[in-house]
Parts: sequence; C-alpha cells; structure tokens
Amino acid sequence: MNKRLTRSQNRVLAGVCGGLAEYFELDPTLVRLAFALLSICSAAFPGLLVYIVCAIVIPNKQ
Repeated sequence: MNKRLTRSQNRVLAGVCGGLAEYFELDPTLVRLAFALLSICSAAFPGLLVYIVCAIVIPNKQ
C-alpha cells in the first residue's frame, strides 16, 4: 500500500496536524499538542511559518 501525506478532513485550522497524525497513525490531539509545545519553545514564529508552508504544500485528501 502506498501512503500519501495529505491534509486531513479532521481539521482544526488547515488539517496539517491531522494529516500528519493519519500518515504516522497517531492521535491527532497528541500531534497538535506536540506542535503547539514546539512552537512555543521556538518563540512561535518558526512553528507558524512551517505550519503555513505545510498548509500550502500538502494537498487536500481527495
């Protein structure tokens, strides 16, 4: 089976964390929490920039 990284329909903002959780078969809440903690620890700006780029680059689920 060929897995593809796509944005999830289980979305809060753009579906990036939900898509990562589906791809790695993790709980979306844990991925969102980890992303939030990493963003806060890195002064928020790099994390937000990465999220915006991922929201643009990762395709929607079809």
